[in-house]
This record gives sequence, structure tokens and C-alpha cells, in this order.
Amino acid sequence: MNRDQNHFQLFGLQPRFDVDLGALDVRYRELQREVHPDRFAAAPQAEQRASMELATRVNDAYRTLKSPVERAKYLLKLHGVDAELETNTAMPADFLAQQMELREALEEAVAADNGAKLADLRDRLQGGRAALLLEIETQLGAKGWKDAAGTLRRLMFMEKLGDEIAAAEDDL
Repeated sequence: MNRDQNHFQLFGLQPRFDVDLGALDVRYRELQREVHPDRFAAAPQAEQRASMELATRVNDAYRTLKSPVERAKYLLKLHGVDAELETNTAMPADFLAQQMELREALEEAVAADNGAKLADLRDRLQGGRAALLLEIETQLGAKGWKDAAGTLRRLMFMEKLGDEIAAAEDDL
């Protein structure tokens, strides 16, 4: 395992958004078996430390590649693109209007303790999320980095709302 490898190289995958998650899982288990600190319990301190570092690197790379949002961020970073996640808050007006509508519906569902409305909101959000995932996959595949960065920002916005819906469902 080369320390200079990027996450995709580490897992033997092509650097693209569409990742074979099954192959990622298989390779993750293989790498964990190779570098897991338990295998180095009787080894010298330096080897134990190196094993810990490699295991941490494998875990971080796996989490990044497993998550579509983190994978998109990473691909943009690999191509030297700053997605301006903290500084660029510009969103299309229709997207913002839709998000405001969904947030209002979330507040109403929570106030009414209405699990069916929450489930409907989750389903609507998942449909929009799926469309954005297809959009960003196309943009990244066509090297439309700036467009992909904008789509990533919208996707992150939706992910946050999805987390809030899940939390509200858990509270019911």
C-alpha cells in the first residue's frame, strides 16, 4: 500500500463518481485484514503505529468513497476545484423556494406529530436527491467541475434536510 495513493487508487477503483459499492466493500475488508492493528499487537512499536495510521487512512478513504456527497467533494478536490462550500451560498431561486416549502412542511408535520407526513416528506426528498445524484454524476463524468460544485452544494442542503426529517421521525 503506497502512502501517495489517492482514495480511489487505494481501493483499486477508477476515479469517478459512479463507484461499484460492492467492490468497495470487498476491498475494504481485504485492506482491513492487511492493516488491522490487532495483527501487529506483538510487533515493534513503530510497526504498531504504522498499522494504526494505515487503518485510519483506510477507514477515512472508505467513508469518503462510500458517501456520494463526500465522494463528489473528493473528486472535485482531486481535480483542484474548490467547491466553495463555506463561501458560496448562491442557489437557484426555484431550489430555494422548494427547500423553504419542504422545511415548512417539516415544521407542520412535527407540530402535528404526523408520522405519515414525515414519511411523505422523506420520500419527496429522496426523489429530489436521486435526481441530483444523477445530475452530479453526469457533470463529473463530463468534467463540468463548476456545475458539479453547484450541484454538490444543493445536494448538501438536501442531505441536511434529510437528517432533520430522520431526527423528527426518530422523535415520534
